[in-house]
Amino acid sequence: MNIQRGLTLIEVMIVVAIVAILAAVGLPTYNDYVARSRFTEGQGGLAAGRVNAEQYYQDNRTYVGIPCPGPSAMWAFSCDDVPQTATSFTIFAIGQGAMAGFEFSVDQNNNRRTTGTQSGWGAASRASPINCWIVRKGGGCS
Repeated sequence: MNIQRGLTLIEVMIVVAIVAILAAVGLPTYNDYVARSRFTEGQGGLAAGRVNAEQYYQDNRTYVGIPCPGPSAMWAFSCDDVPQTATSFTIFAIGQGAMAGFEFSVDQNNNRRTTGTQSGWGAASRASPINCWIVRKGGGCS
């Protein structure tokens, strides 16, 4: 009597199809989750930059020359995109690498804006920002 061992081609193809379906559903959700976890780095840098700007203002009575937060792995920070004045500033967090396209800002009044997003995360630009920091795909705000 001959005993068969192993899997048939049909069984292997069914398993591959199931794995492909699970990956097609799960991978985009996982990528969105990873992007959301990286927002905290940029938004945290903006919050720290705002605190530093207020401390600078207390010492110097002007926002001109405020220190800009240093870059991180996924975010670059800019304090010069909007000229600083004695009474106003705007700090931008600009996404790098996998976060390219995302851009957030904060100003002296703690107005938090999303000024750039990747496709599917909401429509924002510097000309027409969203008046919050986006944290979910589709434009959900914190």
